[in-house]
Amino acid sequence: MNWSSHEFIWLDWTIMAVGILAVSWAVWRSIQKDKRLQQGADSEDYLFGKGEPWYIIGAAIFAANIGSEHLVGLAGTGANAGVGMAHWEMQGWMILILGWLFVPFYQLMNNKLGKIITMPDFLKNRYTPRTGSWLSIITLIAYVLTKVSVTAFTGGIFMESLLGLPFWYGAIGLIVLTGIFTVLGGMKGVMTLSAIQTPILIIGSFLVLFLGLSALGDGSIAHGWTAMIDYSKTLGKGADGVAYGTNHMFHFETGDPLYDEYPGFWVFIGATIIGFWYWATDQHIVQRVLGQQKGESNEVVMKRARRGTIAAGYFKLLPVFMFLIPGMVAAALAARPDSGFTLENPDTAFGSMVKFVLPAGVKGIVTIGFISALVASLAAFFNSCATLYTEDFYKPMFKGKTEARYVLVGRIATIVVVFLGIAWIPVMMSLGSLYSYLQGIQSLLAPAMVAVFVMGIFSKRITPKAGEAGLIVGFLIGMARLLTNIFTNTGKDVMTGWYWESTRWFWHTNWLIFEIWLLVFIMLFMVAVSFVTAKPTSKQVEFITFTDDYKTIIRSSWNKWDVIASLGVVLACSLFYMYFL
Repeated sequence: MNWSSHEFIWLDWTIMAVGILAVSWAVWRSIQKDKRLQQGADSEDYLFGKGEPWYIIGAAIFAANIGSEHLVGLAGTGANAGVGMAHWEMQGWMILILGWLFVPFYQLMNNKLGKIITMPDFLKNRYTPRTGSWLSIITLIAYVLTKVSVTAFTGGIFMESLLGLPFWYGAIGLIVLTGIFTVLGGMKGVMTLSAIQTPILIIGSFLVLFLGLSALGDGSIAHGWTAMIDYSKTLGKGADGVAYGTNHMFHFETGDPLYDEYPGFWVFIGATIIGFWYWATDQHIVQRVLGQQKGESNEVVMKRARRGTIAAGYFKLLPVFMFLIPGMVAAALAARPDSGFTLENPDTAFGSMVKFVLPAGVKGIVTIGFISALVASLAAFFNSCATLYTEDFYKPMFKGKTEARYVLVGRIATIVVVFLGIAWIPVMMSLGSLYSYLQGIQSLLAPAMVAVFVMGIFSKRITPKAGEAGLIVGFLIGMARLLTNIFTNTGKDVMTGWYWESTRWFWHTNWLIFEIWLLVFIMLFMVAVSFVTAKPTSKQVEFITFTDDYKTIIRSSWNKWDVIASLGVVLACSLFYMYFL
């Protein structure tokens, strides 16, 4: 047997088959056990899950974030542009904001409303019912047209590069398999699969990293790291012939070819805005911490949720090393003719590295974790779509139905999302670089979301109509910019005519700088509208006001070790920035 084969052999396929059956059995057993304890259908448990341990919550947050866009897009970006995209990945410190700031607000509203809230619930009670409905609509559109479709599309590329499956077999197979899994498993299935695949994914990815560095360094990981950094310093040549390098996160020189993508310090601010929206207010992330055991105290729920976010903060430090840097290693290996490694398309970097550096048998084990990660991430989006539709549209219109009916509606909503995701894939294929497109979409959606949540929590003077107007106007401006991106090739094409010349500031401004100024505009707009519209009612203000008793509960829900662990996340992020400055 050729243990060092660079292709999948019969042993890998056998291990994959047995492993997938074992994972399926473990998930099914966990679901059945939960059903016996649950004693009947419960839509809250199906959609949100129950009181999972903090480490399961942390693993679920991490798993919900890791998708095929990481296995394909992040590794491909590493091979093509170095560590610039790491700004979007070094967001462990941002997850702490969810645990320390937003979880108490969400739990407070859970108590006042008597149910687990969705993000639109927050806006409905802080602003107006229309504000919450708009958020649901915007989120559902974003999930179907970006999250689900991009994950399935890049998943097809990954399956093609790793397993040799035809693209459409991999893409449709992944989205259908995940749809079935989500319909049958609900949040409990997602949580269980997350706990299983997370250690496999982490160990497997670091095996790829270390073995790749060893191959690059002729048996020495340290020499391989040095060779990777040295090679990245020779890249990024500008028109002046100077190599600006791809080994640093900030690109301050306008002659640097990566300046337009990662402009100076603006890139950090822009990535932070997207991170704030994604980690603190996006339904499919927040949903991981909202589940609670019935009858538990607020103190216990908040402690578990906060510690789950701290654990996720540490997990979030890993993807740069799991995916982006292996992409950089792949580029350096491909540049050496004697390595035997070739890389025709940067998007196939990670799959090609798995086949090239892992020994027979290990390839099969690691691939189980990768497939589980793809399913868990996509299932998280499906489940969140089902939650948004059931909780924010169906339940308010059809009150008093049985829990079994609500669970059924959630499953039907998932099936609809599956078909919409498949239908959108051909359109996505015609839109160029999907990873850049995904980040671009997020940069246009995030400012409105961040503005309404931040202003809603930190200011009692922002009026209900101001929140509604800010969300709608911000979304419409973002979609107008998206249309100009389509017509102008994201501002790269030369456009003539009075319209394009007079609106050049709108469509030609760097996408990250545009995002920052859009956020500033929406906040100022909300303040202006608040001067001419009715003030919030005492009940609306009550939703963002902590009583003395609740402040006491919050204080008793954490101790010095929670603070020390949180500071550890911040320190790790800071050290990474210092090294790759």
